[in-house]
Amino acid sequence: MLTAKDIMTKHIISVKANTPIYDVLELIAKHDISGLPVVKDDMTLIGIISEKDVLSLFYDSEEDNNQTVNDFMTQPPLFFDANESLLDVCDFLKKNVFRRVPITSKGKLVGIISIRDVIEYILQLRNEGAVAN
Repeated sequence: MLTAKDIMTKHIISVKANTPIYDVLELIAKHDISGLPVVKDDMTLIGIISEKDVLSLFYDSEEDNNQTVNDFMTQPPLFFDANESLLDVCDFLKKNVFRRVPITSKGKLVGIISIRDVIEYILQLRNEGAVAN
């Protein structure tokens, strides 16, 4: 059985709750990603921040340079354990509006799976001849 840890991205860009919100915007743009996990210093997952979460910045008439991730993040985050079935992760991504889901082990962030990760895995299987045409 394939599990979440089998295809998760292990190199994770994450932020802390006190990270300035404009730093997050720069990370999203620089790395061409749509969201980031929010963690404590010990990598405990506490939230997630996405492109959609920060759209309200466009409407703010007064720019507040003191806003942080904590002002925008979604919490508690939805996540999967590293040993959970990859099929369960795919079902979740297919049925929900989320484009990515954090992967944890004992409450600590260890990876992330995005829809793009699943697509790349499907293509890898096809190229290896493991997926029927």
